[in-house]
Amino acid sequence: MGETIPATMRAIGFDLPGGPDVLQQVELAVPVVGEGQVLVKVAYAGVNRPDVIQRMGHYPPPPGASPIPGLEIAGDIVALGSSVDPALLGQRVCALVTGGGYAEYCLAQAGHCLPVPEGVSLAEAAALPETLFTVWHNVFERGWAREGETLLVHGGTSGIGSMAIKLGKLFGLTVIVTCGSDAKCLAARELGADHAINYRTADFVEEVRMLTGGTGAELVLDMVAGDYTPRNLACLAEDGRLVVIAVLGGARSELNLAQLMMRRHTITGSTLRSRSDLFKALLAEEIRLNVWDLVATGELAPAMDMCFPLREAGEAHARMEAGEHIGKIVLEI
Repeated sequence: MGETIPATMRAIGFDLPGGPDVLQQVELAVPVVGEGQVLVKVAYAGVNRPDVIQRMGHYPPPPGASPIPGLEIAGDIVALGSSVDPALLGQRVCALVTGGGYAEYCLAQAGHCLPVPEGVSLAEAAALPETLFTVWHNVFERGWAREGETLLVHGGTSGIGSMAIKLGKLFGLTVIVTCGSDAKCLAARELGADHAINYRTADFVEEVRMLTGGTGAELVLDMVAGDYTPRNLACLAEDGRLVVIAVLGGARSELNLAQLMMRRHTITGSTLRSRSDLFKALLAEEIRLNVWDLVATGELAPAMDMCFPLREAGEAHARMEAGEHIGKIVLEI
């Protein structure tokens, strides 16, 4: 017998875009599971920068996605849609979702779920999918990172930055990060970064060139864009790759294309939320084959910052916006 599923659930929503205070606990109908989907009784949900941007009104969910914030969850599967393997019922999983994570129940595509290994807490599991999927795809699939190369990551103590450090080191990269304070630089080195640059007190372009003996980094993972873009290109070695995953510093940049041509640089980027279900299922399988054993053995674990109860989602967002967090913020449902 499966678990009795209630008709309604607690969730976090907002009527109008605004600051963290617009987030309110509401009561909504439990979503109905569809073909290829599972219903997860959520134990924890990860808090990510896209959730904040959505709350501000700048990142609407894609068509058909839940308007409730939350892009990653962990919990127990309590209902299955048609064509889903019956063996999944009752499994502890974490999942990448297109929305709906800040709730007691959330729909996920069965192919976007990964089993939570024994010894990994559900809080840690909820902190994995968004950053792990993003870093794996952008550093290794789009950025073509190879063992022995140097990776520059901006925002070294963010959820993405901390995952890039950990994953980069496990796959043989030298990792340089930028941070906004000496304390964060120290935290980044404790997470495993080879070098950490305080961008408020040093020119990261000069520092990267010095740290690489003048050759530059083979790969830059950037979430700033704007006026960082030409500086990122100046950090790159010949044939280097710049991968943009957010535009927190602005969506427009001015480039010297002659320099790009002469040094044979590649610029690419991606967003994950709007990609097809098939693409994300294939990415989940790549991660299961290449990375998930490292999670199971404890070699790869998320850097955890703070856990807030669901009703304090606004406080969780305020902490993220203050920029004081190191690693992942999660909500306990």
